[in-house]
Parts: sequence; structure tokens; C-alpha cells
Amino acid sequence: MDFAMVVAYQPLEQLVPLARAAEEAGFRALCLADHVVDLETVATPYPYTSSGERRWSTDADWPDPWVTIGALSQATTRLQFFTSIYVAAMRNPFTVAKAVGTASALSGGRVALGVGVGWCREEFELLEQDFATRGRRTDEALALMRALWEPGWTEFAGEFYRCERLTMNPTPPRRVPVWVGGLSEVAMRRAARHDGWVGDMAKIDDAIEVAQRLRALRVEAGRDPDDPEQPFEVVSALLDGMRPEDFVRARRGGVTMTMTVPWMYYERQDAPLEAKLEGVARFGDDVLGPVRELLA
Repeated sequence: MDFAMVVAYQPLEQLVPLARAAEEAGFRALCLADHVVDLETVATPYPYTSSGERRWSTDADWPDPWVTIGALSQATTRLQFFTSIYVAAMRNPFTVAKAVGTASALSGGRVALGVGVGWCREEFELLEQDFATRGRRTDEALALMRALWEPGWTEFAGEFYRCERLTMNPTPPRRVPVWVGGLSEVAMRRAARHDGWVGDMAKIDDAIEVAQRLRALRVEAGRDPDDPEQPFEVVSALLDGMRPEDFVRARRGGVTMTMTVPWMYYERQDAPLEAKLEGVARFGDDVLGPVRELLA
């Protein structure tokens, strides 16, 4: 089982020390969230709470994830980075490909694109992107971006996007994995066609059930779920993951990575930075080390 530290809503000035602490504690990755703006009033219900209300305070920081990854990669050497979740369909795909490719180049290939179709119609409208076609445009944009990340010339002719022969440099030093977020059947099928799935908060049994469903969809899509060259990631935040044995059970059930806010096992969400750093180190000792021993 690998672990990713979640830094959504954290103050911008804390991100570098938190990233360094995550690497030191043995986390595999750090994940960043995405919104361009936080509108005061939206009619679209937030899909991941029962009330439809958003989880965060309106004064939370939402730094651009690819600019942030470029900076954090310079303060670390092994830590990987991914987005949970980046809404590519709110942007022009050439701009997205440029940002992701540059972050990959700066980090030495330590980047995965966690992508979803988005939920906030009002934010799409603000950025002048069509909300109704966001799923089809996401599929086409991913195909286009995959081509743009390859060395040499690219030509593309799709329903929504076209280009004559062009190049985009710098190219990523290695293949950028695409992990798809979302709880719908459409999202899971999209994930099965790519390199992984990123979920929301779930109980371990539910996450294992999703992992098994994704494995079946991967086979249905003609992809090898056990391909060692391109491993398929199943990423979730486990609500009832408390002891090392809990995470081992999830891993044996097919969940490959857990997203967590480690200091919340010991402190409140908005604890001072020093307490957060102590919590990260303590989580490494209490959980990461024992999990690796149990799975060895």
C-alpha cells in the first residue's frame, strides 16, 4: 500500500515544508485539488456531500496545481505528485498539455494527471466552456494531450479539437499516467481505459468493491490489469483506515494508494504548521513503516 498526502485547502506558505515532511516520512505522493475560482453562490449541488454544500471555507487557498507542482518538485527529490481532481474540460487542452508536460519535465517525470469532468456548471460558464459536452470533450482532450506529450510532430482532427502539424516542448521525460476521478459508471469505464482511478472518501469494503469492479472493466476494455509496465492505480481516502492492518486489508483487496491528511489522526485540520509536521512524521512511524513490514 502506498500513501498520498492531501494538501487541499492548506495555506500556500505551508506547502513546501509539508511536501518535504511527506517525502521524509515515506509518503509516495502528494495530491493537489483544483478550482479556478470559488463562487459565492452556485445552483449546482456539490456531489460529494449529502447536503450538496461544499466542504471548504471560502477563504481556503486554491493554488494552480501545475505551478505548485513545479515549485514543490524543486524542494523534493522522490515525492510524486497528482491532482485530485483536475477539471481539464474547463480549459483549452493545448494549455493543459503544456502545463502538465512542463510540470513533468521540471519534476523529472514525477507527475500523474488525475482528471475528472467537473461538477460546477457556473465555473464552466465563467471560463466559457460548454458544460453539457464536458465528458466527450474530456475523452477527446486526453487523446490529444497524449499525442502532444510525444516527441515530434502532432496532427489531430477530432469533433472538438483540431491542429495541423505542430510540436510542443518540453516533452515529459516519461509517460504521464492518467488517473480518472468520479463515482459514476461512465467515470469508472473511462478510468479502465487509462491508467487508474481516483475516488473520494469511502469505507474499506466499498473501496475494495470498486477496485474489483475496475479490474473487471479493465479486462472488458482489453487492458491487462496486472501489466507490470503500466500498473493500474486504485486511489481512495479510507474513512475507516486507522490501524496498519486496515490498510493492509485494503491493499490486498486491490486498493493501491490511500489519500490521507496524516496530522488529523493526532490534531485538528487547521493545526499550526509545527503540529502538522509532527503529525506527518508520527504517521510515518505509526502507519507507513508497519504497513510496509506487514506487506513485505
